[in-house]
Amino acid sequence: MGIMGSWMRLGSVVLCAAALGLSACNSSSKATTPATGGGGSGDGGSDGGGSTGDGRVFQIAAGPDATSEMVAAMVQAAPGDVIEFGCGYFELNSSLQLTNTEDVLIRGCGRDKTVLSFKNNNAPEGILAVSVHGVTVQDLTVLDTGGNGIEFRGVDHGTIQRVRTMWSSGGGRESATPITADNAFANNAAVLNVACTDPATQDPDDPQNILGDTSSPDYTVSKLSGRYGIYPVSSENILIEDSVSIGASDAGIYVGQTNTAIIRNSHALYNVFGFEIENVRGGEYDSNIAECNTGGFLIYDLDNLRQYGDRSVMHGNTARMNNTYNFTSGGIVGNVPSGSGMITLAYDRIDIYDNTFEDNNTAGIIHTSYEIFPQGAGRPSEHRIDWYTEGLHIFRNTFKNNGNQLPLPTLQNIASEDVAKLLPAIVGLKNQAGCLLPQNLLKCPAPLLQVSPTALLNIRGAHILWDGLLDTYDADCAYPKDANGEDVPHDERGKPILTNEVPDPGCHYNQYKFASAEPHDRIMPDWYSCIDDDNTFSTDSITYANFHGTKGLELIISSKLDPAAIAQFPSSFDISSHKCEAQYGKNLDRLPEVTIPPFERSGDYDPAPTEEQVAQLCEASVKDGEVNYAAAKVNCPTLDQYHLFRDPEDPTSAPNGTGTPYSLNTKLFSDYAVKYRVVYLPTGTQAVYRDAKTDGTNAVIVFPSGTIIAKTFSFRDEGNDTETPVETRLLIKRVNSKGVARWDGAAYMWTTENGKQVAKLALSGGTTPVHWQTTDVDSGIVHTGSTDAYLVPNANQCLTCHSRADQEAGAAPIGPRIRNMNKAYHTESTRITEQSQHAVAGVNQIAYWCTHGLMMGCPSDLGVDPSTQIAAKIERVPTFNKPGDSGFAAGSAQDVEARARSWLEANCQHCHNVSGYAASTGFYLDSLRAVDTTYGVCKRPTATGEEGNGGRTYDIHPGDSADSIMEFRISASATTPAARMPPLARSVVDEEGHALIQQWIQNVVKADEAAYPGSTSCAQ
Repeated sequence: MGIMGSWMRLGSVVLCAAALGLSACNSSSKATTPATGGGGSGDGGSDGGGSTGDGRVFQIAAGPDATSEMVAAMVQAAPGDVIEFGCGYFELNSSLQLTNTEDVLIRGCGRDKTVLSFKNNNAPEGILAVSVHGVTVQDLTVLDTGGNGIEFRGVDHGTIQRVRTMWSSGGGRESATPITADNAFANNAAVLNVACTDPATQDPDDPQNILGDTSSPDYTVSKLSGRYGIYPVSSENILIEDSVSIGASDAGIYVGQTNTAIIRNSHALYNVFGFEIENVRGGEYDSNIAECNTGGFLIYDLDNLRQYGDRSVMHGNTARMNNTYNFTSGGIVGNVPSGSGMITLAYDRIDIYDNTFEDNNTAGIIHTSYEIFPQGAGRPSEHRIDWYTEGLHIFRNTFKNNGNQLPLPTLQNIASEDVAKLLPAIVGLKNQAGCLLPQNLLKCPAPLLQVSPTALLNIRGAHILWDGLLDTYDADCAYPKDANGEDVPHDERGKPILTNEVPDPGCHYNQYKFASAEPHDRIMPDWYSCIDDDNTFSTDSITYANFHGTKGLELIISSKLDPAAIAQFPSSFDISSHKCEAQYGKNLDRLPEVTIPPFERSGDYDPAPTEEQVAQLCEASVKDGEVNYAAAKVNCPTLDQYHLFRDPEDPTSAPNGTGTPYSLNTKLFSDYAVKYRVVYLPTGTQAVYRDAKTDGTNAVIVFPSGTIIAKTFSFRDEGNDTETPVETRLLIKRVNSKGVARWDGAAYMWTTENGKQVAKLALSGGTTPVHWQTTDVDSGIVHTGSTDAYLVPNANQCLTCHSRADQEAGAAPIGPRIRNMNKAYHTESTRITEQSQHAVAGVNQIAYWCTHGLMMGCPSDLGVDPSTQIAAKIERVPTFNKPGDSGFAAGSAQDVEARARSWLEANCQHCHNVSGYAASTGFYLDSLRAVDTTYGVCKRPTATGEEGNGGRTYDIHPGDSADSIMEFRISASATTPAARMPPLARSVVDEEGHALIQQWIQNVVKADEAAYPGSTSCAQ
């Protein structure tokens, strides 16, 4: 029997023991506390950094034009600007997205007066800020998003004040009783101000709970709700205050992979976790309330991410009645037992003081480690993360009625091998065994000493639970090295500073925790935890329990008898080792206060040009055959004003000036559009050769200032021998008044006006119906279909894919990589055009650019094969749907893998790289890295629930595509915004791409540590 089968056997033992007589198993603690009051702009709280409001004010009124007004404002937002929503209920079908700007304020007229409903938005986020320096969101409610309510990524100085994020009771967008314009403001916005009086403690979808406590009179939680309410990630200097989150299927208010973050005076209820600090350096919970969640507060580190956390303080908070059943699946939050006031896991240096923990069914505080999780069921497979929380200091807190109604596993939990549901009951049995020991008779609450069977078999948690697990000195584990073989840096305590870009050390280096001299005693209390005498504990609960992990259960779990461990089956209630002053002669040092430095504008963003300036540049007279490069400084109203094409009505006609068409080995799929790409270099300039060997994985050809890259999206109808251009997107490299280069993106939508074809500037983007009957020029497969939802992105959406921290600012190009252009040029269409007959046609593109003065720094010998026009001496990725194009035998495992990785790089890696939009996931898809945990092999998702993971377990489950999240998210089954990947580029499935990825996962990837490091941790 495997490890999970052993846990199933253990679950049966636990259930049988508990079933003998657990009292009050279907009841819950009840109290009355309304949600934090809402409405009005309020006077409380400090002003956040970055929003001086000294620029333009874009006023948006509720009504049918609200979305277009909002998008028009957001794509123009410049330093000092304000996007202001009036009072009312706004039905928005687009996210409010800010990208690559600074000092912008978004505000309403009060969170009980301004409601932004994103129920009909086809993107997952409500408000999204990416790579913004200084942004503030105030005084509004964000309602019913498909994914996250308010999300900050790569934001420096982000402030959220007096806002609410929530989902309609009973499923958000799918709610049978949604919050609407008709009821949102009735009775003083009663439906927005949810109370916490009686949470549902048991899952109504489990048949065993049919008579249990499965509903709440206040709010119905649902796994269909979005993931996070407030979600700053990979950011710095974040302040969240006086805000509320209700109903998130992961965390209500979260900060992750961020440096310096304060969450203050806020309220979270009916989320899985109320508040979450994940992999944060310098975090603070100050005077918040967490109630009626599954868990109240979480401070922890997650494995395989770009940084690990350190130093957080938690003071003045209340964690009460966090007893809602866990209504999510997947990720660490899916393992949280209901009834948890606060949990810390694998995170060093935490001060917890002046808080109140009360009426939490499992525990007030749970201090645990990754060692408690079985291999393949939550335990990290990589060795960079330290499994244990150390430097934990608990003082001056109040604990009341915690751990007295542990959630027990049902038969369905056991049948599904749900380890998380088994652990609380195991803890309870161990605590009960401890209470039966003579030395503990005075340490357990009186009901456990009663003679009646029900009381005798009642099992409990405690005010403070510790798994009692610590690592031991490892003399054989060498200090970790980086990719260059150099020692990684360390902090002032000697702990290595590791990231997911450091090669897996293969062991957990921990010598910094121990004395250098024999016998290498642990350095106390620095690498331990302290619980001071000034905490107040009610006598109705066990004060402290060290339950020794699963020790004593070895015979059941692993079929191995360990007589020495049997003595550790009963929990220990001896707290004396945590009385640090008495035991070690000193206490842990107090952590410094978290301070956010004042915001200052960078000055890197110029004010918008005037209408007169735009007209002067765009309407200038230009000679025939020349490009209007002067106009590249601004966004012209129509595409023809740039003079890019010989025929201004035909974007497939010959390029003017030095314009040169190019194509890619494997492209980003866009609903079967055929694409025409042309690069225009200003006269007398050259691009610079850059490849992965010289400049790293994300290297792209470097273009001179003034470059214009045009990409036209057309739809072929071979039955009628027509081809219809829908949009032409431009990327333009501009230089601001301070000499800082930046790429700006804009879309032009084609239409007929006065009998002529014209492309008009569409900064706000849009959707349009399209149809196609087109033959793929590489595979020869004919694709026929249509969609009503082809997306023309707005200017800020362009930056979602094109903005990366390691590239030039703005919407930097991602397609023109040496390895993806190493091919002979041909167009993607079967139609003959002037571009298909350009001089570069049939010639290796890199060689053409190098020999025609378009690019400098080229290798002296590219090794171009005259017959294939492939350059053998430089990097290359294959065409994904052309078997054998990899250079391996067509259809072989190597060929399938190379082509699958080429498709993933083209369609996913622009976000999934260490500097991209999805850097925080720790899931990277460039074609050059090893196919290991960072590539998704046996990697559990970081932040996606059942909607996003499709009920699957790993990003890539070797040999099991049906359990692989990657395959699900690119398939026809991923229909919602929170599930579909890529999130913007497609509305239909790339059938050839999906089939290839499915084939690769199912038939090629396997449990083989040499070929796929980490694969044996989940594959059989």
